[in-house]
Amino acid sequence: MVLFHHHNLEKQNSLMLFTFVLCCLCVVIAGDSSIYEVLKSHGLPMGLLPKGVRNFTLDNSGKFVVHLDQPCNSKFEKKENELHYERNVSGTLSYGQIDLISGISAKDLFLWFEVKKIYVSSSSSGVIYFDVGVVSKQFSLSSFDSPKDCTTVSMVVRTTDLEDVDEEDDRHVVEVAVSKNLSRKIRYKLDQGNIGNAVL
Repeated sequence: MVLFHHHNLEKQNSLMLFTFVLCCLCVVIAGDSSIYEVLKSHGLPMGLLPKGVRNFTLDNSGKFVVHLDQPCNSKFEKKENELHYERNVSGTLSYGQIDLISGISAKDLFLWFEVKKIYVSSSSSGVIYFDVGVVSKQFSLSSFDSPKDCTTVSMVVRTTDLEDVDEEDDRHVVEVAVSKNLSRKIRYKLDQGNIGNAVL
């Protein structure tokens, strides 16, 4: 009788372990292909995240973490605007918005700003808003209809990164930002801390 009871416990434990492992595998597999559907079901366009999402986690409160293979940049709206995605992107999903975002930056001219929140006020408006702390930038919803290709990058200098840079290093940061965003034919010469004339 004791032996039979012990055998039953082993069988139950094995079954529970198998079920747990199976559930974990299902979450990873589902995450690899359905994060875009999760966005859609929350009234958001699927193209807010780029192609190449490996997997993601999402809890009951809407908190999520998305894992990419590597940091990358994606262009939208006739390639005039650009978003940067870190390897791990997180936030809190609710209907029509993503709050407490970490891991996404938006480019304005040659500066990068961390995106704090993304929201759609009304689907009929055809507009989506990106809150970058100082202002909210608006874009066409249709620009994010589908996930975009994402180009691998090594580093992005955001405006928040400049807060800890001293005056001497600040010139080098500006030089890097300018040289990466201007045509090869134009180079700016930094002379004793001041931006000099353009040299063709």
